[in-house]
Amino acid sequence: MRPHSLTFPQSDDFILANARVPLCLTSTRGLPPAGEGLSACDLLVRGGRIVAVAAPRATGANAAVIDCDQGIVLPRLVDLHTHLDKGHIWPRRPNPDGTHAGARVSVMEDRAANWNADDVRARMDFALRCAYAHGTSAVRTHIDSLGKQAAISWPVFNEIREAWKGRIDLQAVALFPIDYAIDDEPAFRQLVALVARYGGILGGMTYLGAVDERCHRALGRVFEAAAANGLDLDFHVDETDDSEARTLSAIANTVQAMGFAGRVLAGHCCSLALASDAEREDTINRVADAGVSVVSLPICNMYLMGRKANRTPLWRGVTVLHELAAAGVVVSAASDNTRDPFYAYGDLDLLEVYRESVRILQLDHTGPDWLRLVSSSPAQVMGLQSHGRIDVGLPADLIILRARSFNEMNSRPQNDRAVLVKGRPIDTTPPDYRELDPWVGAP
Repeated sequence: MRPHSLTFPQSDDFILANARVPLCLTSTRGLPPAGEGLSACDLLVRGGRIVAVAAPRATGANAAVIDCDQGIVLPRLVDLHTHLDKGHIWPRRPNPDGTHAGARVSVMEDRAANWNADDVRARMDFALRCAYAHGTSAVRTHIDSLGKQAAISWPVFNEIREAWKGRIDLQAVALFPIDYAIDDEPAFRQLVALVARYGGILGGMTYLGAVDERCHRALGRVFEAAAANGLDLDFHVDETDDSEARTLSAIANTVQAMGFAGRVLAGHCCSLALASDAEREDTINRVADAGVSVVSLPICNMYLMGRKANRTPLWRGVTVLHELAAAGVVVSAASDNTRDPFYAYGDLDLLEVYRESVRILQLDHTGPDWLRLVSSSPAQVMGLQSHGRIDVGLPADLIILRARSFNEMNSRPQNDRAVLVKGRPIDTTPPDYRELDPWVGAP
């Protein structure tokens, strides 16, 4: 029986029997091994929560039994880096040449022409319905926050966050070039106050070239503002193939120098892959010592990085995730952009992100624990302790797959997945693109 055809009882007391769960995502030990870092188990669900994770037929509960037929059961997944405010504008504003520069210009033009509150709200909600259908429990989005757009998009985000409570937990990061902090200090202070008012996170895009004194001043100002207002930090870092771009090390140094106590996340970090072995090792050690976490956006960066007309790209554009993880850095992978000039495709499906990450980053021969990239690790960075794991006492927020192994899971899109939210099945049909036609136009 395929998971989307599983019959769930009206009662909220049932057993997911004959399941396989990733050992790296549960604290339960002593379960029978099922190969590839999976364990065979039964999950007892009661009142929307997991009340037992036990060896098959060992729960002893008198409850309805749903046979998973050895299918993998995952927690709902966590998307640490997205851009909901940009999502789905591709039909009306495609990237003219597929480059990073082309994407920036296209987004600026579209933002100036179209990003009113109704437009942003409609596209954000559509994107979240996609993520929800695929089995996502939490999303962090960056919000373009320059000029008048901040006053439009942040209140919309707040509305969306309230509307989605109980389905997807949402966080938001202010996105702006870090120069803004020193070039227009009054406007920057207003932005910091706005972010604090809405319980957001301070961020910024760091330099795409050599680190100079101006860069250090801008970083320092952003860190000072975050510390003064009790805000965490989340940067776009070194998203370039310029081998001189080294702001990741500068961020780590600033954390140490200031004794910054908040969480710090660095996204992209592409140019680290182009550093010399000695410089790369030094930077990784600094990042680990400073407690900075790193999120890779492998699908989007493969799309953008190294693109030249009529030439095959010569590098993958992704950061050195293996080495960062080996040094003890908390690493994640995320969706990034969706159907906008920075990435023309995507659907906020973290199973797709993980499947492609396995291939792009060659995660397949280095252990089974990489599933943490889209589950428990981003949940840790977001401070969401009940997300991304399968344990007694946690909500029964689960994805049930037909796949019985990671090989099967990574070989097909798993469109026949079932998704439980607080123990109840949801509709896993993504919204129709035609709903966006009034906003972005038909193809």
